[in-house]
Order: sequence, then C-alpha cells, then structure tokens
Amino acid sequence: MRSALPVLAAVALLALAPSCAGDGSTEATSSVPVPTGDEPVALDPAVFVTRIDNPYWPLAPGSRWVYRETDGQGGEQRVEVSVTDRPRTILGIAATVVHDVVTEDGELVEDTWDWYAQDTAGNVWYLGEDTKEYEGGRVVSTEGSWESGVDGAQAGIVMAAQPRPGLAYRQEYLAGEAEDRARVLRLDGRAEVPFGSFDGLVVIKETTPLEPDVLEHKFYAAGTGLVLAVARSGGGGREELVSYEP
Repeated sequence: MRSALPVLAAVALLALAPSCAGDGSTEATSSVPVPTGDEPVALDPAVFVTRIDNPYWPLAPGSRWVYRETDGQGGEQRVEVSVTDRPRTILGIAATVVHDVVTEDGELVEDTWDWYAQDTAGNVWYLGEDTKEYEGGRVVSTEGSWESGVDGAQAGIVMAAQPRPGLAYRQEYLAGEAEDRARVLRLDGRAEVPFGSFDGLVVIKETTPLEPDVLEHKFYAAGTGLVLAVARSGGGGREELVSYEP
C-alpha cells in the first residue's frame, strides 16, 4: 500500500507568489511545495479574492473569447469562452464561472462550465468543471467532469502569479478522469493568430498521464489570456484566437 501523502496547507498558495529579494529584485519562492501529482491540498477561503485579474488569464465577468480549432485533417470547430456572473461556491470559495461552448457547422459538440478562483498572491486555481459532449443533440459523455473536494478530486493551478521557466504544477486531479499537468517553458513566445500578432508570450506545456502520447503547447498574452494552443504530438490540432472582448 502506498503511504498517504501529506495535505498541503493553505500556505502553499504562496509557493508561486513573488517575493522581494534584498537587492530589490523579484524572484519566485520555492520553500513550500505546490501540487504536482495526486497530493491533497487544503484551500483556505480566507486567502481567495472575488476577482480574477491575473494578466495572463483575466476573467472579468462579461469577457468573451472566440477561437477557431482545426484538427489538421480539414475539420474545424468554433470555441466560445465567456465569463459569467453566475454564483458558485466550492469548498467555501466564491468561484468564477466560465462557460465554454464548442460547435461544428453550427451543431453543439461540447458544453462545459469551468470554475476558477484567484488567491491573494495572484495564482489562478482550477476548482473543477461540468462538461458534456454531444452527438446529434444528445449528451453522449460527461467524462472529465470533476469538482474539488468531491470523490477525491483536487484543485490545481491553471496560471501562476509569476510564471517562470521550469515551474511545474498540476492543473486538476481526479483519478482516471482529470489529471492534466503543466510546465512553463519560456516567457518569450511569439504567435500570429487571426486576432493579431503577439510576442512576450508565456508558453506552457500541458500533458496528462491518461494520454501519454498527447502534448500541447499553449501561448498566453498579458492582458488577453490564451491566444494559441498547438498540439505537438498526439494529433495536429491548433486553436487560434479569432476575437476577444474584455
């Protein structure tokens, strides 16, 4: 039997936060571990704020992103992401509810409600999702749905307060359902998408042990959020930002 892993205290929220060094420079602390695998994490509602204003994932109610997703084989889907003002409380934390709708030729393919929250340091946590896949107007799968604190599901980090190359963390955890992991690759990414040209992007590698052959790179712009996602293995998919309304 595997030994039980220690629960990370709420102070773990500070692990990704900036701290000022004696010479006035800023560096990321590393004295407290951040969730990277399946270890539990205890989140204290007192260290969360009601607004998500991390520049790389700004989730103000009313914001809306539209993406074009292609599969490399001629297939194309439209992805619309909008931040709602719907109330949702998870583990005592007031979560921001984001609605993600995927359509193909006008037909609904996937409908997802995502739940996020930001701590006082500026880290954006992923608290869960309710997702449904459709075929012919009918729900065919809810695989990947999870909620932190329910059936062993654990929250993860979706965007660090201060991304730095080499920083690794889990984004979500529910055994066999949601086990996405991330690693910051660089801070000087460039991308050209229908919405415009960007540089100085945070580039994050995403993987999951549930699909070990799949690897995706995501590009985030300050003030905008996700502008590009590219499959590096496991397919030729590409998701590009078409429009953004802050």
